[in-house]
Amino acid sequence: MNQRSNFTSKIGFVLAAAGSAVGLGNLWRFPYLAAQHGGGTFLLVYLILAVTFGFALMIAEIAIGRKTGLSAIGAFKALDKRFGFLGVLASAVPIIILPYYCVIGGWVSKFFATYAISGAQLVAEHTVINGKELAFFQVFVSKIGEPIGWFCLFVGLTAIIVLFGVEKGIEKVSKVMMPILVVLTVGIAAYVVTRPSALEGVIYYLKPNFKNFSITTIFAAMGQLFYSMSLAMGIMVTYGSYMKKENHLESSVRQIELFDTAIAFSAGLMIVPAAYSSIVNGQTKPGPTLMFITLPEVFKEMPMGSLIGAVFFLLVFLAALTSSISLMETIVSIVLDKTKFGRKTACIIVTAFTLLVGIPSALGFNIWSHIRPLGLDDILTFFDFVSNSVMMPIIAFFTCVIIGFIIKPKAIVDEVKATDGTFKSEKLFTVMIKWIAPVFILGILCFSVAEGMGWITV
Repeated sequence: MNQRSNFTSKIGFVLAAAGSAVGLGNLWRFPYLAAQHGGGTFLLVYLILAVTFGFALMIAEIAIGRKTGLSAIGAFKALDKRFGFLGVLASAVPIIILPYYCVIGGWVSKFFATYAISGAQLVAEHTVINGKELAFFQVFVSKIGEPIGWFCLFVGLTAIIVLFGVEKGIEKVSKVMMPILVVLTVGIAAYVVTRPSALEGVIYYLKPNFKNFSITTIFAAMGQLFYSMSLAMGIMVTYGSYMKKENHLESSVRQIELFDTAIAFSAGLMIVPAAYSSIVNGQTKPGPTLMFITLPEVFKEMPMGSLIGAVFFLLVFLAALTSSISLMETIVSIVLDKTKFGRKTACIIVTAFTLLVGIPSALGFNIWSHIRPLGLDDILTFFDFVSNSVMMPIIAFFTCVIIGFIIKPKAIVDEVKATDGTFKSEKLFTVMIKWIAPVFILGILCFSVAEGMGWITV
């Protein structure tokens, strides 16, 4: 068994965990959902769920990690041998996500470099190929070598940081990247909302309109919160296993929530006013279409558009990198827990696996574009659907079951109180984890599968 690493400080843990939570979902899905579901109404629902539903699940996972001192694959088995399968499922999620996430990280890296070197006009241009007009992004991903090259570069950068370990790698990098990410987010948001054409979008985003409220709003907000906070991926369990007993768990989770929600909120201020009409009128979709096609067209029309685009994609790059680091570290931690390998060997194995498995996702937009598992758009979307829409809600549901009815909430409560004997939200946690969260999660599972299969639209 390898000696367990630790974060050296509470702020190091909070920034690393917040870096994991702050990812592409905050930037390319949260603003879109807010615009589609009543703006301020969605925002209000999201905030209420963040301090209740999200809080309960996050504190449970981090406490499990700190209590057992193990990564997800061993932590659930340590709690109850009958739930060893849950650790395997939780460990499989980052293994599935990391390769395709790094493919997207490669796309982001390409766009940042292009904005920095060539400016907004090139990124926003369209090219006619075989009689079909294609955006810059569509031309880029239709190639073979270039997307794979950027993908490999992004994987390599992630691996280098993880190779340096928890204290010298992840913690140090998080202490630098997270403040930069916050400053960039606030700066771009301030620029966008002060533009004359932004007022209508700002009002829509901030002012609740309950005429747009429905059960779909609740499930969309729950689903976004669920994925945004890196829950049910084994990440928070792993990071919890690196957390020292003297660091107060409850306040740490509240701070992580604050970081994650603040970035998501600011992302909405950046994107909703800028792309308000195209989102509300259904002219764009969440994800790559919004980020790589719609927003470059918006930046092209802005004063200083090249600078704004470069800064924006630097922000997106940092968000993607902090999340890919946590995904890779979770897998490396599993290898370290289950073998006698050192960190260097484990990193090499995980990096090689990521490169090998990520290539099909990259090729799914060109020579393998005809492969559409389950009728979904492409290979990357298939991996995303299986991990996010199916596996993660199932893992979260069984996590609630094991805590609520097998080991009992007291086991988690005692772990939270281990620092100074306090747990201010103990009653909220107990009620949420036993009775409310499981029902919500089953709703998320049904909603996510229906959305992913195209049975409903959001």
